[in-house]
Amino acid sequence: MRILVIGRGGREHAIVWSLSKSPKVSKLFCAPGNGGIAELAECVPITELQFEEISTFAKEQQIDLVMVAPDDPLAAGLVDHLEGKGIAAFGPRANAAIIEGSKVFMKELLKKYNIPTAKYETFNAYEPALAYLRSQSAPIVIKADGLAAGKGVTVAHTMEEAEAALHDIMVDQVFGASGASVVIEEFLTGQEMSLLAFVDGSTVRPMVPSQDHKPVFDNDKGPNTGGMGTYSPLPHIPQSIVQEAIDNIVQPTADAMVKEGRPFKGVLYAGLILTQNGVKTIEFNARFGDPETQVILPRLKTDLLDIFLAINNGTLAEQPIEWSDEAAVCVIVASEGYPGSYPKGLPISGLDQVQDAIVFHAGTALKDGQIVTNGGRVLGITGLGRDIVEARQKAYANADRIHFDGKHYRTDIAMKALK
Repeated sequence: MRILVIGRGGREHAIVWSLSKSPKVSKLFCAPGNGGIAELAECVPITELQFEEISTFAKEQQIDLVMVAPDDPLAAGLVDHLEGKGIAAFGPRANAAIIEGSKVFMKELLKKYNIPTAKYETFNAYEPALAYLRSQSAPIVIKADGLAAGKGVTVAHTMEEAEAALHDIMVDQVFGASGASVVIEEFLTGQEMSLLAFVDGSTVRPMVPSQDHKPVFDNDKGPNTGGMGTYSPLPHIPQSIVQEAIDNIVQPTADAMVKEGRPFKGVLYAGLILTQNGVKTIEFNARFGDPETQVILPRLKTDLLDIFLAINNGTLAEQPIEWSDEAAVCVIVASEGYPGSYPKGLPISGLDQVQDAIVFHAGTALKDGQIVTNGGRVLGITGLGRDIVEARQKAYANADRIHFDGKHYRTDIAMKALK
């Protein structure tokens, strides 16, 4: 089969890497791709929101399946557009991708169906939002309603910080239309867990759980990022807790979407927190997580394409899915200054020195035959091992072998699993 993957980051590299192992795949394309993806697929200079160009390319190249990986094109309706042109596409339609595209929609869905989440209020005007905020206490969470490249959530530890975040979103409109409405939410404490699932309507097939590290510096210091590293499995979190999350959150949410006339078909990502009062929902995403995918797919033993096709054919319930017992740890190597402004175009050396690890390119480009930096999160180094200790050692040993000016990474990824 001829497959086109949409996207350009580490998540897409992991998806392309996984699909490249399928004997059913005869040709892989990625639009627009990156420097690492180019080693496995033919990269096409079409961006994620160029819907007409994507559908024209798919027709011309006789693409059998378009896998839409990122949030923006899903929320904007790329799957609907492709299906309207008679092109098979993997991912939720826009009316289901809204579970990520609108935090207000998500919170109100959870409230309607009594699915555990933090207490909250929503506002579409600044003055009432500010008045409510001033009636609360810190820490507190401020969320822009729409997509904001993973940067629309502020965990405010002081009221001054909370008021500044609200002003940024609703008055200064730093996220544009995504900040027309906000969610103001209670701050929950506890271990976080990412639980992704393959979903076909009411059929939910959970993936192995993982844990992400959002703050940019060690010991969870500094501003939030798109993710500085992740690991799987979670030996410190019992299977009973994972099952509680499936039974009380993921399955009921899939069922709720069906009842709302928005059946979800694709990958549903639940961002969860393990509180003293049980597992609660932080967020839902309508696609694979980044960098969670970089530790989940290396543990998948089943052909990923078979799972995609089963979801599209409505036969997910009958599809066997096997996972490796190996542990996986991914360390993100980032640009100096990230998540703020950062340089691009810096030469990367040492990629040819990597041993016994997988390097997923997140923000790279190929320039005059040289791999250079092209993003804030540049590379994800994934180590696999018998346990977290071995996987972690491999990931860090190889992160040390790679060099570019100003590179930095957290040194405490997966340490929670070892305590």
